[in-house]
Amino acid sequence: VDPDVLVLQEVFDLETLAYFHDSYLVPTGVRPYRHQVCLSGNDGRGMNVALLSRHSIEAIESHAAVTPYQLDLEPPAGVDPDLPVFRRDCLMATIGKLSVFACHFKSAYPDPEAAWAIRRLEALATRRIIEREFEEPEKELWLIVGDLNEPGLQSAVNGRAIHPIEGPFSVDLMQRLPASERWTFYDRHSGAFHCPDALLASPALARRWPACKPFIVRKGLGTASIRTGGARYVGVGQNRPHASDHAAAAIDLAGLS
Repeated sequence: VDPDVLVLQEVFDLETLAYFHDSYLVPTGVRPYRHQVCLSGNDGRGMNVALLSRHSIEAIESHAAVTPYQLDLEPPAGVDPDLPVFRRDCLMATIGKLSVFACHFKSAYPDPEAAWAIRRLEALATRRIIEREFEEPEKELWLIVGDLNEPGLQSAVNGRAIHPIEGPFSVDLMQRLPASERWTFYDRHSGAFHCPDALLASPALARRWPACKPFIVRKGLGTASIRTGGARYVGVGQNRPHASDHAAAAIDLAGLS
């Protein structure tokens, strides 16, 4: 993909990110990423969101410590309003005219309904953070990026957990792809194809790049996820080894400076 800005999930720490960059990325011949960010979030296993950028990062802000009380949000029943909202983080990076919100929401495992409530709170918190950051969010250039763990399933009663940050608040750039191409994850247990990985653009960003469509690279997925064929990187197995169990999703914002 070779993007100028790369958002990653499930990175242990900055040392791991630097080692990955120096020992794996740079030897492939890609241009180095001078700016590397990985701040500790709330996942006790060290699975943090991270960012690599070739452009200067004017500001970086973690929201790992923010609570429902601080955001004036009503938490789900049984959730302490003084505990952190995010299971990992909502990492905001200002890169030129673009603000990136890197997220990794709660998975649907092991209790889908309980996870739905946590994910809904994370979505509400992300929206509140953006609304507090910008006086008129719809006129600014921002992008919510990451694994929002909304697998296409939804609560029979309440709908999609991430609805607060979907339209009309944002524009889902993944919807610009044909339905058959709109998947980044294969659930080998159910055999279903999902799109938990999001590129939610501000209305202003979507208007400025009306023809911009995401492109998805699946060559690193296990061969069990093959839907209609397609090449894989050398060494990729049926399920493992793989580059990731998620495909890479990217967009080209030509002319952004």
